[in-house]
Amino acid sequence: MTPVIAALAAVFALSLCSTPVLASLSNSSSSETTDLSTSDPVPKCVIFNSEERMIIINCKNINLTQIESQLKDPDVLHRDANFDKGWVLNAGITVAENAVLYINSSDTSWLKIVADGETAYPIYVSGSLKINSVGISSWNPNTNDYTSSLDSHRNGEDVHIGTPRPYIIVNDDATGTTDIIDSELAFLGYESGYGGGRTGLRYEGGDGSLVKGNNIHDLYFGFYSKGVGGIKIENNYVHDNIHYGLDPHTGTHDMIIRNNTVHDNGSIGIICSLDCYDITIENNMVYNNTKMGIMFSRNMTDSIARNNNVSNEDRGIVISESRNNEIYNNTVSDSGSGIDLDEESFDNTIHDNTILGISDPEDALGIEEDAQNQNALYSNIVVDDHNQGDPFSP
Repeated sequence: MTPVIAALAAVFALSLCSTPVLASLSNSSSSETTDLSTSDPVPKCVIFNSEERMIIINCKNINLTQIESQLKDPDVLHRDANFDKGWVLNAGITVAENAVLYINSSDTSWLKIVADGETAYPIYVSGSLKINSVGISSWNPNTNDYTSSLDSHRNGEDVHIGTPRPYIIVNDDATGTTDIIDSELAFLGYESGYGGGRTGLRYEGGDGSLVKGNNIHDLYFGFYSKGVGGIKIENNYVHDNIHYGLDPHTGTHDMIIRNNTVHDNGSIGIICSLDCYDITIENNMVYNNTKMGIMFSRNMTDSIARNNNVSNEDRGIVISESRNNEIYNNTVSDSGSGIDLDEESFDNTIHDNTILGISDPEDALGIEEDAQNQNALYSNIVVDDHNQGDPFSP
């Protein structure tokens, strides 16, 4: 058990998610777990490209046991003798269009993907991927431990390429959903440069996917999406990721981010940036991230942040260059500022929020002067050190 998992296991058990899979290696089944009997005949539908070290799956339905039975190559995929239902994968996987790969508790507890510090094996999904009640992580066989990529770094134009680690990408041509339920994703992704796309868990397709009840930690980005719609991210525990916690991006729409606990990530906890629309961020607990708790950024429109509890942030909730959004019934506490609204944001409605424990009350609602005349602000309460609540009006 890693120190992070051990320290957080008790908290996590009380949070919205179940006990971490990699900590407990639980083999419990779920009503949403599909059991593919290994006795059933499976057509030869698995190809291994040895030059690219890529397993290509064209099967209607398949799991790791059936892949192993077709490959018969332990250097590519073999069972981990140290763990019941454990696997070691020493290659990438491509799930082709209309194919479905199941990684679930019927035959898997923990999938370790080899990462020796030089190689990053991907899982590419152009079909469907169903992950349920398992752990998936990088694994360095030389150190017999997870692979770290703490050297990964980006801050504006300042980018440092990090140690390669496995990553998951749902391609924009995906014919089905990638649903990740009651699982643990850990130590995946790295900084590969802007546009490199190796952030950890990345959706560029898979409209309508579900990410629910997971422990997502020590990835580069906990979650990233681009141009997808209808994804639900709920009841997850998202923490200690190197950069962002949750980062729906570029044209992501009709997404629900609900009931998640997001903390101690290396940059912003939850950010939607660049033409996001119809995003609902509600009932999340967000705290102790490095920069901001929640941010609406660069033309985010027609979206809502409500009933969130944000604390211990440099800046609590930030609306930047965005319009036609509603921010209400949130509580921001013990942060450098409460709710910030810049002059390039307009037609937003900010109401019925509670802000307390801000060292300088004037920063409780950091509204730039021009923005006050372009947005509606009412019924927000600022609580001073004497616990006296005063409504704010610009």
